[in-house]
Amino acid sequence: MGPPNIGFKPTARMYKLTVLVAAAAAVCFTMWMASSLLGTELAPAFGSVVPNVLGTSKDTGGRQASPLDAGRLEAARVSYDAPAPGERVNAAIVVLVRNSELDGLRKSMRMFEDRFNRRFKYPYVLLNDQNFTQEFREGIAAITKNEVRYGVLDDTLWGYSPSVTPEETDVMLERNKNRYLYGGSLSYRFMCRFQSGMFYRHPLVRDLDWYWRLEPDVEYYCDIDYDPFVFMRDNGIRYGFTIAPREGRRTVESLWYHTREWIKQNTELLPARSLVNWVMGTDGHYNLCHFWSNFEIVDLSLYRSAAYESYFRYLDNAKGFFYERWGDAPVHSIAAALLLGKGEIHWFEDIGYKHPGMLHCPRDPGMHSKCVCDPARSYTYRSACQTRFSK
Repeated sequence: MGPPNIGFKPTARMYKLTVLVAAAAAVCFTMWMASSLLGTELAPAFGSVVPNVLGTSKDTGGRQASPLDAGRLEAARVSYDAPAPGERVNAAIVVLVRNSELDGLRKSMRMFEDRFNRRFKYPYVLLNDQNFTQEFREGIAAITKNEVRYGVLDDTLWGYSPSVTPEETDVMLERNKNRYLYGGSLSYRFMCRFQSGMFYRHPLVRDLDWYWRLEPDVEYYCDIDYDPFVFMRDNGIRYGFTIAPREGRRTVESLWYHTREWIKQNTELLPARSLVNWVMGTDGHYNLCHFWSNFEIVDLSLYRSAAYESYFRYLDNAKGFFYERWGDAPVHSIAAALLLGKGEIHWFEDIGYKHPGMLHCPRDPGMHSKCVCDPARSYTYRSACQTRFSK
């Protein structure tokens, strides 16, 4: 029984083509085996046959030219994780965080590491009013190879102002719960008081000269290829920010009154020149401008100064952290404006940054070339407070 008749008859030309393909394959296989066994380089043998589409150089022994030959790239490969050159200051990245915010902090740290800290390698200080869980520690360890220091807050740092009572506070929380965001939140009051005048007293922070505040669920859009701490130190800058919005008036109804009372009693603590007009309108009242302190880079000698300590103690006794909702942002900002000159405060326009609710994206072409964000969405250039600062 012969093969089935499928109506197809190979031609002599097809037989020849098949033989040629098989022979070529056999030659290639033989040469590959020889090169594998003998360790010889067979590519030069084909130099006259295969077009050199990448170009060759006469002084490279016939091999393909490399950008290294022309000096366009450094010969040594530099790891992105290699420490950036230059000195470091006594500083840390400080985060107040809860165990439940692990995912949000991992997101923030991933961007912060990619944009800056994988090369500058400053330590992280993570603070919590509860003990950190093992899951939290493992989750952070998977994000960074840099040092991470964990601290817990005791009731000397995380708690009520000495001038208020829990009972009176409960009454005011109930009264304010629908008046503004976090109006009824006790933990938010603890946080604002802690960030305003307690965080730099923690054992993990009190020996630092500088700090950079980081929070969960923030985003960094631009490569930061220099050290902002060193930049600030070398230029006499003590406070750095990115976004300057207005505060909600109801949250700080008596803050400016108490600030003026403190000024009257402590004129000897104030410098001859300051940026106070940035926070004070022509009518003499607080205009609600502030530096959004979820991002701030600060020379901690500012907060440890006799003037700032006096100002914070006065406010802490005025009950407004709990009976109103004084935030650390207006407290820090008013203090900076009272105690520093404009040259000591710096807008980091080149650092693209987003905190839920607002973002900054640099529109200067030279700055934006290092960023992945849309300047048209930037709040900063529409901010009256930012415009006021830049004048």
